[in-house]
Amino acid sequence: MSAADIVAAMPARSLRIAWLGVGPSARESGGVPGVATELLHGLAGLGHRIDCFSASPEHALPPRLAGVENLVFIWGGSGWRWDRWYSRSKIAAFGTGLLARGLSALRLRHEVARRHREEPYDVVYQFSSIETLGLPPSVARRVPLVIHPETHSAGELGFLIAERRLSFSCQPRHTWAIAVTIMSLRTLVQRVAIRRARLLVCISGVFRSHLVRDYGFPAQHTVVVPNPVRLERFTASTRSLGEPPTVLILGRIAVRKGIEDVVAVARTLLERDVDVRLRIVGGPGLWSDYTPLLEDLPRENAEYVGRIPPSEIPAELARADVLLQASRYEPFALTVAEALAAGVPVVATSEVGAIEGVDPAVAIEVAPGDVAATATAITTMLERLRSDPAGVRSTARAEAERLFAPEVVCAHVSSALEGLLDSVRTTATPRG
Repeated sequence: MSAADIVAAMPARSLRIAWLGVGPSARESGGVPGVATELLHGLAGLGHRIDCFSASPEHALPPRLAGVENLVFIWGGSGWRWDRWYSRSKIAAFGTGLLARGLSALRLRHEVARRHREEPYDVVYQFSSIETLGLPPSVARRVPLVIHPETHSAGELGFLIAERRLSFSCQPRHTWAIAVTIMSLRTLVQRVAIRRARLLVCISGVFRSHLVRDYGFPAQHTVVVPNPVRLERFTASTRSLGEPPTVLILGRIAVRKGIEDVVAVARTLLERDVDVRLRIVGGPGLWSDYTPLLEDLPRENAEYVGRIPPSEIPAELARADVLLQASRYEPFALTVAEALAAGVPVVATSEVGAIEGVDPAVAIEVAPGDVAATATAITTMLERLRSDPAGVRSTARAEAERLFAPEVVCAHVSSALEGLLDSVRTTATPRG
């Protein structure tokens, strides 16, 4: 985005925003908290005044957020901790963590209402989750609500049920049953909660389609804006293809991530005698663990290295040649955007939101579950890298800058908020 474009993106007026939901973490380590950091920093940089109500205990902020005049943080804090009787198992941590965040949000209600009485908010911005207990009814009646979800429970639930046999082969059935119960309840709550929104910010077109279909939300009240990525965390290499080339699979080893397809792709590439090594990096989720499937990986061309700290992801991507995202449901996939920022081309399914609009030269799309096509796409991408490594890697980086640069994303979000408020004012103004 040029300087002229940034000036053009500046809002006509400073909006007063109540931010609810996930906030930034102390470290610049990506993930959903990293997205929150980019959005808060970018929107504040455009002149908007934001009160960020976080259900987390008070903690240090990333240095670039600390001291920003038009950013105020109000902390909830539930006292929830790891390694207590209520959080020793993963499924218990999942359930009690949700409950603790909900109670913290409930306690923040009074502070939201008090600050609104002192100086009214223009908009409430609910980030990451669809449902919230932090929005007081008195504010909800007067202030338009914008919801910016990162996933939806109906999508998670659908694949929990569809993949139940895989789940039963990997973990106790009671874990699956508890997860299905929680997701079923959240789905019911989200179907109601989402209808309060005046605008839905969808992180991809495919995710918007799911929300419209599953929750009946009107498509005309949505806008598609991808997640931002802190580009400075990644450096695009111009190195030649590795010997052997590395195909990186980065993310949770869990339901709907296509882990069974990754194993099948590794076997197919081995059968085709393709000189490549698959490197699987990541750990199980709190309520889903598919790591037993990786016991069937062919050791001749694949390895599972487990979970790594977020701080090591840039270095992991710097060593990769291709990123494979085999998900069957994936509203966005920050790993895809981060790979492109690191100059790594991508092979991903059509369910992966982050490949939308990316130059096909560096992002090959395949159908979910199509193992043969995925193996062929990997071979094709390796051939492109072999013939022009610098060109492919520089194109990947340029696409990340074009689509996921925080200033680009935040300008789109700001414009959407202004458009919503213009619409609200027009609707509220009596016709003469």
